[in-house]
Amino acid sequence: MSETNGVMMQYFHWYLPPDGQLWKQFAEAADTLAKVGVTSVWLPPAYKGTGGGYDVGYGVYDLFDLGEFDQKGSVRTKYGTKEEYLHAIKVAQKAGIRVYADAVFNHKLGADEQEEAEATPFSMDDRNAPIGEYQTIKAWTHFTFPGRDDKYSSMKWHWWHFDAIDYNAYNDSENAIYLLKGKEFDRNVDLENGNFDYLMGCDLDMNHPEVVGELKYWGEWYIDTTGVDGFRFDAVKHVSADFFREWLAHVSHYAERDIFGVGEYWSYDVEALHSFVETTNGKVTLFDAPLHYNFHVASQSGNGYDMRQIFDNTLVQQQPTLAVTLVENHDSQPLQSLESVVEPWFKPLAYALILLRREGYPCLFYADYYGAHYTDHGNDGEEHEIWLDSFQEILDQMLSARQTYAYGEQYDYFDHPNTIGWTRLGDDEHPGGLAVLLSNGDEGTKLMEVGQPNATFIDITGHITEPVTTNDDGWGDFRCNAGSVSVWVPKH
Repeated sequence: MSETNGVMMQYFHWYLPPDGQLWKQFAEAADTLAKVGVTSVWLPPAYKGTGGGYDVGYGVYDLFDLGEFDQKGSVRTKYGTKEEYLHAIKVAQKAGIRVYADAVFNHKLGADEQEEAEATPFSMDDRNAPIGEYQTIKAWTHFTFPGRDDKYSSMKWHWWHFDAIDYNAYNDSENAIYLLKGKEFDRNVDLENGNFDYLMGCDLDMNHPEVVGELKYWGEWYIDTTGVDGFRFDAVKHVSADFFREWLAHVSHYAERDIFGVGEYWSYDVEALHSFVETTNGKVTLFDAPLHYNFHVASQSGNGYDMRQIFDNTLVQQQPTLAVTLVENHDSQPLQSLESVVEPWFKPLAYALILLRREGYPCLFYADYYGAHYTDHGNDGEEHEIWLDSFQEILDQMLSARQTYAYGEQYDYFDHPNTIGWTRLGDDEHPGGLAVLLSNGDEGTKLMEVGQPNATFIDITGHITEPVTTNDDGWGDFRCNAGSVSVWVPKH
Protein backbone atom coordinates (compact mmCIF):
# COMPACT_ATOMS: atom_id res chain seq x y z
CA MET A 1 0.00 0.00 0.00
CA SER A 2 3.04 2.29 0.01
CA GLU A 3 5.61 3.20 -2.60
CA THR A 4 8.77 1.11 -2.88
CA ASN A 5 11.28 2.69 -0.50
CA GLY A 6 8.84 5.55 -0.02
CA VAL A 7 9.21 7.99 2.87
CA MET A 8 6.39 10.08 4.32
CA MET A 9 6.84 13.33 6.20
CA GLN A 10 4.41 14.82 8.69
CA TYR A 11 4.79 18.43 7.58
CA PHE A 12 3.69 20.24 10.75
CA HIS A 13 3.84 20.09 14.52
CA TRP A 14 1.39 21.26 17.17
CA TYR A 15 3.08 24.54 18.01
CA LEU A 16 3.67 26.11 14.61
CA PRO A 17 3.03 29.86 14.74
CA PRO A 18 -0.51 30.84 13.64
CA ASP A 19 0.82 33.10 10.90
CA GLY A 20 -0.86 31.52 7.88
CA GLN A 21 2.47 30.70 6.25
CA LEU A 22 2.66 26.87 6.24
CA TRP A 23 1.13 26.28 2.79
CA LYS A 24 3.56 28.82 1.26
CA GLN A 25 6.45 27.30 3.18
CA PHE A 26 5.59 23.81 1.98
CA ALA A 27 5.33 24.94 -1.65
CA GLU A 28 8.81 26.45 -1.38
CA ALA A 29 10.25 23.33 0.31
CA ALA A 30 8.69 20.67 -1.95
CA ASP A 31 11.49 20.45 -4.54
CA THR A 32 14.16 20.16 -1.85
CA LEU A 33 12.22 17.52 0.07
CA ALA A 34 11.72 15.48 -3.10
CA LYS A 35 15.45 15.61 -3.87
CA VAL A 36 16.45 14.30 -0.42
CA GLY A 37 14.04 11.37 -0.71
CA VAL A 38 10.68 12.40 0.74
CA THR A 39 8.03 10.80 -1.49
CA SER A 40 4.83 11.75 0.35
CA VAL A 41 3.70 14.41 2.80
CA TRP A 42 0.91 14.37 5.37
CA LEU A 43 -0.43 17.89 5.76
CA PRO A 44 -2.46 19.12 8.76
CA PRO A 45 -6.26 19.59 8.62
CA ALA A 46 -6.87 22.26 5.99
CA TYR A 47 -10.44 23.23 6.98
CA LYS A 48 -11.79 25.73 9.45
CA GLY A 49 -11.65 24.80 13.12
CA THR A 50 -13.54 26.34 15.99
CA GLY A 51 -10.43 28.40 16.81
CA GLY A 52 -10.39 30.01 13.36
CA GLY A 53 -6.91 31.18 12.34
CA TYR A 54 -5.43 29.77 15.56
CA ASP A 55 -6.88 26.25 15.36
CA VAL A 56 -4.42 23.39 14.72
CA GLY A 57 -7.30 21.82 12.80
CA TYR A 58 -8.55 19.06 15.08
CA GLY A 59 -11.30 21.21 16.59
CA VAL A 60 -13.09 20.82 13.25
CA TYR A 61 -15.97 23.19 12.55
CA ASP A 62 -16.59 23.23 8.78
CA LEU A 63 -15.07 20.57 6.51
CA PHE A 64 -15.97 22.61 3.41
CA ASP A 65 -14.15 25.81 4.45
CA LEU A 66 -10.52 25.43 3.34
CA GLY A 67 -9.66 29.01 4.26
CA GLU A 68 -12.22 30.61 1.94
CA PHE A 69 -15.00 32.03 4.13
CA ASP A 70 -15.12 34.52 7.00
CA GLN A 71 -15.98 32.11 9.80
CA LYS A 72 -14.75 31.78 13.39
CA GLY A 73 -13.00 35.14 13.19
CA SER A 74 -10.90 34.63 10.08
CA VAL A 75 -10.94 33.72 6.41
CA ARG A 76 -7.63 31.84 6.36
CA THR A 77 -6.85 28.87 8.59
CA LYS A 78 -3.79 28.64 10.80
CA TYR A 79 -1.87 27.52 7.72
CA GLY A 80 -3.11 29.87 5.00
CA THR A 81 -5.87 30.29 2.43
CA LYS A 82 -7.62 27.79 0.18
CA GLU A 83 -5.75 29.12 -2.87
CA GLU A 84 -2.40 28.68 -1.13
CA TYR A 85 -3.31 25.14 -0.08
CA LEU A 86 -4.35 24.08 -3.58
CA HIS A 87 -1.23 25.69 -5.07
CA ALA A 88 1.04 23.88 -2.58
CA ILE A 89 -0.53 20.52 -3.47
CA LYS A 90 0.04 21.10 -7.19
CA VAL A 91 3.65 22.17 -6.62
CA ALA A 92 4.37 19.12 -4.46
CA GLN A 93 2.80 16.69 -6.91
CA LYS A 94 4.76 18.23 -9.78
CA ALA A 95 7.93 17.58 -7.74
CA GLY A 96 6.90 13.92 -7.37
CA ILE A 97 5.54 14.11 -3.83
CA ARG A 98 2.20 12.48 -3.01
CA VAL A 99 0.00 14.55 -0.70
CA TYR A 100 -2.13 13.10 2.09
CA ALA A 101 -4.89 15.22 3.67
CA ASP A 102 -5.84 14.98 7.35
CA ALA A 103 -9.48 13.87 7.75
CA VAL A 104 -11.15 14.43 11.14
CA PHE A 105 -14.48 12.58 11.09
CA ASN A 106 -14.96 11.78 14.76
CA HIS A 107 -16.37 15.07 16.04
CA LYS A 108 -17.41 18.66 15.37
CA LEU A 109 -16.87 21.73 17.57
CA GLY A 110 -18.01 25.35 17.61
CA ALA A 111 -21.73 24.99 16.79
CA ASP A 112 -23.60 28.14 15.79
CA GLU A 113 -26.71 27.63 17.94
CA GLN A 114 -27.92 25.69 20.96
CA GLU A 115 -30.68 23.07 20.84
CA GLU A 116 -32.72 21.19 23.40
CA ALA A 117 -32.55 17.39 23.32
CA GLU A 118 -33.13 14.45 25.60
CA ALA A 119 -30.20 12.42 26.86
CA THR A 120 -28.82 10.13 29.56
CA PRO A 121 -25.61 11.08 31.41
CA PHE A 122 -22.82 8.48 31.50
CA SER A 123 -19.60 8.28 33.46
CA MET A 124 -16.49 9.70 31.74
CA ASP A 125 -14.51 6.70 33.00
CA ASP A 126 -17.05 3.98 32.17
CA ARG A 127 -19.26 4.67 29.18
CA ASN A 128 -21.32 1.58 30.05
CA ALA A 129 -22.45 3.13 33.36
CA PRO A 130 -25.29 5.71 33.45
CA ILE A 131 -24.86 8.20 36.31
CA GLY A 132 -28.23 9.93 36.15
CA GLU A 133 -31.76 9.96 34.81
CA TYR A 134 -32.92 10.45 31.23
CA GLN A 135 -33.39 14.23 31.04
CA THR A 136 -33.77 17.30 28.87
CA ILE A 137 -30.48 19.05 28.14
CA LYS A 138 -29.43 22.10 26.13
CA ALA A 139 -26.22 22.06 24.14
CA TRP A 140 -24.33 23.54 21.19
CA THR A 141 -25.36 21.08 18.46
CA HIS A 142 -26.80 23.17 15.60
CA PHE A 143 -24.27 23.92 12.83
CA THR A 144 -25.53 26.33 10.15
CA PHE A 145 -22.23 27.67 8.71
CA PRO A 146 -23.64 31.16 8.02
CA GLY A 147 -20.37 32.42 6.53
CA ARG A 148 -20.47 29.76 3.79
CA ASP A 149 -24.17 30.29 2.97
CA ASP A 150 -24.81 26.79 1.57
CA LYS A 151 -21.91 26.89 -0.92
CA TYR A 152 -20.68 23.35 -1.69
CA SER A 153 -23.20 21.81 0.76
CA SER A 154 -26.58 22.86 2.15
CA MET A 155 -26.65 20.39 5.04
CA LYS A 156 -27.32 21.85 8.46
CA TRP A 157 -26.31 19.70 11.44
CA HIS A 158 -28.67 19.09 14.38
CA TRP A 159 -28.49 17.12 17.63
CA TRP A 160 -29.84 14.00 15.91
CA HIS A 161 -26.73 13.82 13.72
CA PHE A 162 -24.65 13.11 16.84
CA ASP A 163 -24.37 10.26 19.34
CA ALA A 164 -23.18 12.13 22.39
CA ILE A 165 -21.89 15.41 23.79
CA ASP A 166 -20.23 16.42 27.06
CA TYR A 167 -22.00 19.70 27.84
CA ASN A 168 -25.41 20.61 29.23
CA ALA A 169 -26.24 24.30 29.67
CA TYR A 170 -28.88 23.35 32.25
CA ASN A 171 -26.23 21.70 34.44
CA ASP A 172 -22.88 22.99 33.24
CA SER A 173 -21.00 21.80 36.34
CA GLU A 174 -21.73 18.11 35.75
CA ASN A 175 -18.83 16.06 34.43
CA ALA A 176 -20.61 13.59 32.17
CA ILE A 177 -21.06 12.29 28.65
CA TYR A 178 -24.66 12.69 27.48
CA LEU A 179 -25.87 9.87 25.24
CA LEU A 180 -28.56 11.45 23.08
CA LYS A 181 -32.11 10.13 22.61
CA GLY A 182 -32.33 7.00 20.48
CA LYS A 183 -28.54 6.69 20.17
CA GLU A 184 -26.00 4.09 21.21
CA PHE A 185 -22.23 4.16 21.36
CA ASP A 186 -20.53 2.71 18.28
CA ARG A 187 -19.21 -0.82 18.32
CA ASN A 188 -15.89 -1.78 16.72
CA VAL A 189 -14.18 0.97 18.71
CA ASP A 190 -11.44 0.82 21.33
CA LEU A 191 -12.56 -0.65 24.67
CA GLU A 192 -10.75 1.85 26.89
CA ASN A 193 -13.18 3.43 29.40
CA GLY A 194 -15.60 0.61 28.66
CA ASN A 195 -16.27 2.08 25.20
CA PHE A 196 -14.12 4.80 23.65
CA ASP A 197 -16.56 5.99 20.99
CA TYR A 198 -16.84 9.42 22.60
CA LEU A 199 -13.72 11.60 22.53
CA MET A 200 -14.77 15.27 22.42
CA GLY A 201 -17.24 17.83 21.13
CA CYS A 202 -20.28 16.63 19.20
CA ASP A 203 -19.63 12.97 18.41
CA LEU A 204 -20.81 12.07 14.90
CA ASP A 205 -23.42 9.32 14.59
CA MET A 206 -21.94 6.99 11.99
CA ASN A 207 -25.22 5.06 11.84
CA HIS A 208 -27.17 8.08 10.62
CA PRO A 209 -27.62 7.95 6.82
CA GLU A 210 -27.43 11.75 6.44
CA VAL A 211 -24.09 11.83 8.30
CA VAL A 212 -22.54 8.98 6.30
CA GLY A 213 -23.91 10.41 3.05
CA GLU A 214 -22.51 13.87 3.78
CA LEU A 215 -19.06 12.49 4.64
CA LYS A 216 -18.95 10.43 1.45
CA TYR A 217 -20.04 13.45 -0.57
CA TRP A 218 -17.35 15.52 1.17
CA GLY A 219 -14.77 12.91 0.12
CA GLU A 220 -15.87 13.28 -3.51
CA TRP A 221 -15.78 17.07 -3.23
CA TYR A 222 -12.37 17.02 -1.58
CA ILE A 223 -10.85 14.80 -4.26
CA ASP A 224 -12.32 16.99 -7.01
CA THR A 225 -11.24 20.21 -5.29
CA THR A 226 -7.72 19.29 -4.15
CA GLY A 227 -6.58 16.23 -6.10
CA VAL A 228 -4.89 14.74 -3.04
CA ASP A 229 -3.43 11.22 -3.20
CA GLY A 230 -4.67 9.93 0.15
CA PHE A 231 -5.91 10.63 3.65
CA ARG A 232 -4.66 10.37 7.19
CA PHE A 233 -7.65 9.49 9.40
CA ASP A 234 -7.68 11.07 12.84
CA ALA A 235 -8.78 9.25 16.01
CA VAL A 236 -9.86 6.01 14.29
CA LYS A 237 -10.11 4.10 17.56
CA HIS A 238 -13.11 6.29 18.47
CA VAL A 239 -15.07 5.52 15.27
CA SER A 240 -16.52 2.23 14.08
CA ALA A 241 -13.80 0.65 11.95
CA ASP A 242 -16.34 -0.41 9.31
CA PHE A 243 -16.89 3.24 8.42
CA PHE A 244 -13.32 3.77 7.22
CA ARG A 245 -13.36 0.65 5.06
CA GLU A 246 -16.58 1.74 3.37
CA TRP A 247 -15.62 5.41 3.06
CA LEU A 248 -12.22 4.71 1.48
CA ALA A 249 -13.75 2.19 -0.93
CA HIS A 250 -16.40 4.77 -1.93
CA VAL A 251 -13.90 7.57 -2.53
CA SER A 252 -11.46 5.32 -4.41
CA HIS A 253 -14.30 4.13 -6.66
CA TYR A 254 -15.38 7.73 -7.28
CA ALA A 255 -11.82 8.86 -8.04
CA GLU A 256 -11.20 5.80 -10.27
CA ARG A 257 -7.81 5.33 -8.60
CA ASP A 258 -6.41 3.88 -5.42
CA ILE A 259 -6.63 6.40 -2.60
CA PHE A 260 -4.13 5.73 0.19
CA GLY A 261 -5.37 5.67 3.79
CA VAL A 262 -3.50 5.63 7.09
CA GLY A 263 -5.25 5.66 10.45
CA GLU A 264 -4.19 7.07 13.81
CA TYR A 265 -5.09 4.27 16.22
CA TRP A 266 -3.14 5.50 19.22
CA SER A 267 -2.89 2.38 21.34
CA TYR A 268 0.19 0.52 22.54
CA ASP A 269 -1.73 -2.76 22.45
CA VAL A 270 -0.83 -4.31 19.09
CA GLU A 271 -3.84 -6.65 19.31
CA ALA A 272 -6.16 -3.62 19.14
CA LEU A 273 -4.42 -2.57 15.93
CA HIS A 274 -4.79 -6.09 14.50
CA SER A 275 -8.53 -5.94 15.24
CA PHE A 276 -8.87 -2.69 13.28
CA VAL A 277 -6.85 -4.11 10.39
CA GLU A 278 -9.07 -7.19 10.29
CA THR A 279 -12.28 -5.15 10.27
CA THR A 280 -11.00 -2.89 7.48
CA ASN A 281 -9.78 -5.90 5.44
CA GLY A 282 -6.27 -4.48 5.45
CA LYS A 283 -7.36 -1.51 3.32
CA VAL A 284 -6.19 1.09 5.85
CA THR A 285 -2.60 1.17 7.10
CA LEU A 286 -1.92 2.26 10.70
CA PHE A 287 0.74 4.27 12.45
CA ASP A 288 2.79 1.89 14.57
CA ALA A 289 2.13 3.43 17.99
CA PRO A 290 3.56 0.37 19.83
CA LEU A 291 6.90 0.88 18.02
CA HIS A 292 6.93 4.55 19.02
CA TYR A 293 6.33 3.47 22.61
CA ASN A 294 9.27 1.02 22.43
CA PHE A 295 11.45 3.90 21.21
CA HIS A 296 10.20 6.08 24.09
CA VAL A 297 10.95 3.42 26.70
CA ALA A 298 14.33 2.56 25.18
CA SER A 299 15.36 6.22 25.15
CA GLN A 300 14.45 6.55 28.84
CA SER A 301 16.21 3.33 29.84
CA GLY A 302 19.72 3.85 28.47
CA ASN A 303 21.83 0.72 28.30
CA GLY A 304 19.30 -1.09 30.52
CA TYR A 305 17.03 -1.66 27.52
CA ASP A 306 17.50 -4.90 25.59
CA MET A 307 17.76 -3.74 21.99
CA ARG A 308 17.00 -7.25 20.74
CA GLN A 309 13.40 -6.55 21.81
CA ILE A 310 12.96 -3.19 20.06
CA PHE A 311 10.47 -4.61 17.54
CA ASP A 312 8.60 -6.87 19.97
CA ASN A 313 4.80 -6.52 19.95
CA THR A 314 4.82 -3.96 17.13
CA LEU A 315 2.77 -3.75 13.96
CA VAL A 316 5.88 -3.56 11.75
CA GLN A 317 7.06 -6.86 13.23
CA GLN A 318 3.73 -8.64 12.78
CA GLN A 319 2.08 -6.95 9.76
CA PRO A 320 4.87 -4.95 8.07
CA THR A 321 2.96 -4.10 4.89
CA LEU A 322 0.31 -2.26 6.94
CA ALA A 323 2.66 -0.40 9.29
CA VAL A 324 3.52 3.28 8.96
CA THR A 325 6.49 3.60 11.28
CA LEU A 326 7.26 6.78 13.18
CA VAL A 327 9.54 8.13 15.91
CA GLU A 328 7.45 11.11 17.08
CA ASN A 329 4.32 13.03 16.08
CA HIS A 330 2.40 16.15 17.14
CA ASP A 331 0.59 14.32 19.96
CA SER A 332 3.71 12.78 21.51
CA GLN A 333 5.83 15.94 21.50
CA PRO A 334 6.63 17.68 24.81
CA LEU A 335 3.68 19.30 26.65
CA GLN A 336 1.06 17.52 24.53
CA SER A 337 -1.72 15.27 25.86
CA LEU A 338 -0.05 12.02 24.76
CA GLU A 339 3.46 13.19 25.61
CA SER A 340 5.84 10.24 25.27
CA VAL A 341 9.12 11.80 24.27
CA VAL A 342 11.87 9.91 22.51
CA GLU A 343 15.01 11.40 24.05
CA PRO A 344 17.32 13.27 21.62
CA TRP A 345 20.26 10.87 22.00
CA PHE A 346 18.11 7.97 20.79
CA LYS A 347 16.41 9.66 17.84
CA PRO A 348 19.18 8.90 15.28
CA LEU A 349 19.03 5.23 16.37
CA ALA A 350 15.25 5.17 16.07
CA TYR A 351 15.27 6.79 12.65
CA ALA A 352 17.85 4.28 11.43
CA LEU A 353 15.48 1.52 12.59
CA ILE A 354 12.63 2.87 10.45
CA LEU A 355 14.47 4.40 7.47
CA LEU A 356 17.08 1.78 6.64
CA ARG A 357 15.20 -1.47 7.04
CA ARG A 358 13.00 -3.33 4.57
CA GLU A 359 9.79 -3.36 6.62
CA GLY A 360 7.35 -0.52 7.13
CA TYR A 361 6.51 2.83 5.52
CA PRO A 362 8.57 5.37 7.53
CA CYS A 363 7.27 8.80 8.50
CA LEU A 364 9.54 11.71 9.44
CA PHE A 365 8.31 14.31 11.92
CA TYR A 366 8.59 18.01 11.03
CA ALA A 367 9.97 19.01 14.45
CA ASP A 368 12.65 16.30 14.28
CA TYR A 369 13.71 17.44 10.82
CA TYR A 370 13.63 21.22 11.25
CA GLY A 371 13.71 21.58 15.04
CA ALA A 372 11.17 23.57 17.07
CA HIS A 373 10.89 26.20 19.80
CA TYR A 374 7.71 26.94 21.76
CA THR A 375 6.18 27.49 25.19
CA ASP A 376 3.08 25.95 26.76
CA HIS A 377 1.68 24.84 30.10
CA GLY A 378 2.50 21.30 31.16
CA ASN A 379 0.52 18.88 33.30
CA ASP A 380 2.01 20.57 36.35
CA GLY A 381 0.28 23.83 35.44
CA GLU A 382 3.60 25.61 34.97
CA GLU A 383 4.70 27.26 31.72
CA HIS A 384 7.65 25.54 30.04
CA GLU A 385 9.92 26.63 27.21
CA ILE A 386 10.79 23.81 24.83
CA TRP A 387 13.67 23.61 22.36
CA LEU A 388 13.69 20.61 20.02
CA ASP A 389 16.89 19.83 18.12
CA SER A 390 17.03 19.55 14.35
CA PHE A 391 18.28 16.21 13.04
CA GLN A 392 18.18 17.30 9.41
CA GLU A 393 21.82 16.53 8.65
CA ILE A 394 21.80 12.90 9.80
CA LEU A 395 18.28 12.34 8.45
CA ASP A 396 19.38 13.57 5.02
CA GLN A 397 22.31 11.14 5.21
CA MET A 398 19.95 8.26 6.04
CA LEU A 399 17.51 9.29 3.31
CA SER A 400 20.36 9.27 0.80
CA ALA A 401 21.46 5.82 1.95
CA ARG A 402 17.86 4.59 1.75
CA GLN A 403 17.44 5.87 -1.81
CA THR A 404 20.76 4.49 -3.02
CA TYR A 405 21.54 1.31 -1.07
CA ALA A 406 18.63 0.08 1.11
CA TYR A 407 17.42 -2.65 -1.26
CA GLY A 408 17.42 -6.41 -1.52
CA GLU A 409 17.92 -9.08 1.13
CA GLN A 410 18.18 -8.04 4.77
CA TYR A 411 20.34 -9.92 7.27
CA ASP A 412 19.73 -9.17 10.96
CA TYR A 413 22.34 -9.33 13.72
CA PHE A 414 20.17 -8.84 16.79
CA ASP A 415 22.42 -10.98 18.98
CA HIS A 416 23.51 -8.58 21.76
CA PRO A 417 21.39 -6.68 24.32
CA ASN A 418 23.05 -3.33 23.52
CA THR A 419 24.60 -3.57 20.06
CA ILE A 420 22.46 -4.62 17.11
CA GLY A 421 22.93 -4.37 13.37
CA TRP A 422 21.69 -5.41 9.96
CA THR A 423 22.79 -5.38 6.36
CA ARG A 424 21.06 -4.91 3.02
CA LEU A 425 22.65 -6.74 0.08
CA GLY A 426 21.28 -4.53 -2.69
CA ASP A 427 19.73 -5.73 -5.94
CA ASP A 428 20.49 -5.63 -9.67
CA GLU A 429 19.38 -2.01 -10.01
CA HIS A 430 20.88 -0.89 -6.69
CA PRO A 431 24.15 -2.77 -6.08
CA GLY A 432 26.64 -2.00 -3.37
CA GLY A 433 25.16 -3.11 -0.07
CA LEU A 434 24.61 -1.32 3.24
CA ALA A 435 25.48 -2.04 6.87
CA VAL A 436 23.98 -0.39 9.95
CA LEU A 437 25.26 -0.79 13.51
CA LEU A 438 23.90 0.93 16.60
CA SER A 439 24.40 0.74 20.34
CA ASN A 440 22.54 2.02 23.39
CA GLY A 441 25.57 1.11 25.52
CA ASP A 442 29.29 0.97 24.89
CA GLU A 443 30.91 1.25 21.49
CA GLY A 444 30.30 -1.85 19.44
CA THR A 445 31.81 -4.03 16.72
CA LYS A 446 30.03 -6.72 14.76
CA LEU A 447 31.08 -9.04 11.95
CA MET A 448 28.34 -8.74 9.30
CA GLU A 449 27.89 -9.87 5.71
CA VAL A 450 27.20 -7.26 3.01
CA GLY A 451 27.72 -9.47 -0.03
CA GLN A 452 30.52 -7.33 -1.46
CA PRO A 453 33.96 -9.04 -1.27
CA ASN A 454 37.09 -6.92 -0.82
CA ALA A 455 35.09 -3.70 -0.84
CA THR A 456 35.74 -0.54 1.18
CA PHE A 457 32.87 0.89 3.24
CA ILE A 458 32.66 4.30 4.94
CA ASP A 459 30.38 5.59 7.69
CA ILE A 460 28.35 8.37 6.06
CA THR A 461 27.37 9.79 9.46
CA GLY A 462 31.03 10.69 10.05
CA HIS A 463 30.93 9.15 13.52
CA ILE A 464 33.64 6.63 12.55
CA THR A 465 36.34 8.00 10.24
CA GLU A 466 38.30 4.77 9.61
CA PRO A 467 36.95 2.77 6.64
CA VAL A 468 36.09 -0.93 6.77
CA THR A 469 37.28 -3.39 4.11
CA THR A 470 35.35 -6.63 3.65
CA ASN A 471 37.04 -10.02 3.26
CA ASP A 472 36.95 -12.42 0.30
CA ASP A 473 33.46 -13.61 1.34
CA GLY A 474 31.94 -10.13 1.73
CA TRP A 475 32.05 -9.93 5.53
CA GLY A 476 33.35 -6.94 7.48
CA ASP A 477 33.95 -5.83 11.05
CA PHE A 478 31.63 -2.84 11.30
CA ARG A 479 31.75 -0.42 14.23
CA CYS A 480 29.69 2.21 16.04
CA ASN A 481 30.36 4.57 18.93
CA ALA A 482 28.72 4.33 22.35
CA GLY A 483 25.06 5.43 22.31
CA SER A 484 25.27 6.04 18.59
CA VAL A 485 24.56 4.71 15.10
CA SER A 486 26.82 4.28 12.09
CA VAL A 487 25.63 3.77 8.52
CA TRP A 488 28.16 2.04 6.29
CA VAL A 489 27.99 2.38 2.49
CA PRO A 490 30.45 1.58 -0.32
CA LYS A 491 33.18 4.16 -0.87
CA HIS A 492 32.90 5.62 -4.36
